[in-house]
Order: sequence, then C-alpha cells, then structure tokens
Amino acid sequence: MKIGIVCYPTYGGSGVVATELGKALADRGHKVHFITYRQPFRLDSFHENLFYHEVASSNYPLFEYPPYETALAGKIVDVARFEGLDLLHVHYAIPHAAAAYMAKQILASQGHHLPVVTTLHGTDITLVGRDESFEPVVTFSINQSDGVTSVSEWLKQETYAHFRVTREINVIPNFIDFSRFKKLNKEHFRKAIAPNGEKILIHTSNFRKVKRVNDVVLVFDQIRKVIPAKLLLIGDGPERQGAERLCRELGTCDSISFLGKQEAVEELLAVSDLFFMPSDSESFGLAALEAMACQVPVISTDTGGLPEINLHGVTGFLAPVGDIDAMARYSLQLLRDDEMLKRFRAAAYEQALRFKIENVLPQYEALYRKVAGVEVEV
Repeated sequence: MKIGIVCYPTYGGSGVVATELGKALADRGHKVHFITYRQPFRLDSFHENLFYHEVASSNYPLFEYPPYETALAGKIVDVARFEGLDLLHVHYAIPHAAAAYMAKQILASQGHHLPVVTTLHGTDITLVGRDESFEPVVTFSINQSDGVTSVSEWLKQETYAHFRVTREINVIPNFIDFSRFKKLNKEHFRKAIAPNGEKILIHTSNFRKVKRVNDVVLVFDQIRKVIPAKLLLIGDGPERQGAERLCRELGTCDSISFLGKQEAVEELLAVSDLFFMPSDSESFGLAALEAMACQVPVISTDTGGLPEINLHGVTGFLAPVGDIDAMARYSLQLLRDDEMLKRFRAAAYEQALRFKIENVLPQYEALYRKVAGVEVEV
C-alpha cells in the first residue's frame, strides 16, 4: 500500500512510534510518505520505500500565528493526489485529525477517496483535548475518521468517558524494536558509572511536571541510605532545574548524573538495575517497556496504562502516585535480593517480547486493509 503518515517530528512518544511504524512498514514493502513540518529525528537513513514531505507554513505579517493546520491539509491533498495514497494515518489527534478531515473533504470534491486512521496517544485525550476550545473539534474529527486506535485499553476507556465518540476504538499497543533495545554486554561501561559495584538506577523522560522527577530523586535518597547506588537521569525539560536543586538540598548530587538528552539510551539501560517511572499519568509507558526489553525491572505508579505492561510483583512493582516510601521499599526489596532481581529481569524481558514490532505491525496492516476496502490477508 501507499501510506501517508502525519505526526509530530519531535522527541515525544507519538512521533517515535509513528516513525518506527513507518520504517517497519517500509521494510514490509509498503511505500510510506511522512508529512510534517520537520523531518522526524528517527528518520535518519535512506530507504527506498520512505519519503518525507515538508509542510511549510506562511509567515505573512498578517498572521500572528501561522495557520499550520491549513498548510498541513493542503500538503496532505498534494501528496495524496500526486503520490496516489491509499490511506492516511495520523498520530495524535490535535490538530492532525482535523487537518486530515479537511484534506479528505477537498479530495472527495475532486473525485479522490482517502481513508483516514487516527491513533490516540495520550495527552491529546487526557489533557489538551479536554480544553473547551478543542473538545468539539477533537470529538468531531475522531468520529469522522475511518479507523481509530488507542495505545492502551485505559486510554480507550478515557476517550469514551470524556468525549462523545461513537466510533469503535481498536487497542493497538506501542511496540519495541528488539534490534535496538536489548541487553548488551557493557561491563566496562558499567564500571565507569559505578566503579565500586554500586547499583545503577535510571529514569528517562522529558522532565515535564507529569513525570514527577522529584519523586525519583526522593526515592533514590532513601535507597542510597541503605545500599550504595548511582542514579542516571536522562532527558531534559522544565522540571530539571527543580530536580537539581533538590539533589543539592539532599546532598545526593555526587551520586546523581544529569545526562540530558541521549540518542543511545539503550546503552545506558543495558547497564541499569532498576527503571523508575513515578508519573502522574501514562497512557502507555513506552520508556518503561524499552527498559524491560533491556531486562530492567520497573518501579512505577499504578496509573493509566502502566498496569497493562508492568505486572506487579512479576516485572517490577506498582505504587500509588506520590507514594515515595512504597517505591523505595519495593526498590530495596529487589536490589538486596540478587536472585529475585534475576527473576524479575527475565520476567520483564518476557513481558516485553509480547510487544515486539513483529507482533504489533500485522494489527495495523489488517486495520489499513479494512478501512481501505482491501481484503485482509490471513
């Protein structure tokens, strides 16, 4: 098939999933056309079936804010007509689903039919989409899509609870590329980080308030009082300064490394013993799943879609949001028992295998064929 993909090209999870999905589809022989304002950062190598179309917004002085949705819709029309797209897959409802609807109507007036699949990723439903100024457009756009997916059962139910959505929502989870995320022998790397055999704990995020990075620092403070440990904080964002200030107040900065954004996060996961995800909300928890693929158990909150991937007492532990004592207690329980940690590592890996891209990709292909009117291959 010839498939158009619209996404945000930044470091957010929806853009990562969209890009990795497109690359996997290209490997399967589909021709995939990315349509966005910047080349996605993981679209970093040539492939004969991958194409990128840049959306250019006008900077006409009359516009205080360039009309990106209009420019995007126009670009979709152009690519769909001249590349002969069979289907458009938009990731993150705002504003992509609305722009897709506009493009679909323009194409219909010209005799072209363009089916649209919309994937809901999280904050497009749980945060931004609930804004009164967006909600009517989000609801309408989802209902006008030919196919709708969400990354977790929890997000599906949240969508039905807060929006008047009448479309069937198919749960197709996020996935892992095991050619990248896997346990590697990096003992020399581990010795550089923890020269005295300390346990290595890790957290990766965009350091937004919802990620509760300060909770990671507070949990680590309790752990290091009992066993020698190091903490790696990967990523950057508005809450980083507060986390740095907190570690200075606690006197733990010598044992914490703020490493900023890292491209090869899998190399850091490969030497880690525990992964922390204390978020207020996670629609899925892709970063946790990446850790599990590298055989790292997860200490997370019990919110959103996290219980669907992190199995309490099996692949890690779940705690209520903000329960720092429970997260520290669970962490110490694992870190002080090598046999238990070994079992949890193996279980985390087995759970991650369920989300191999090879298992998830056929679900998207089946949906594509259904909405495009192509017979589904069995």
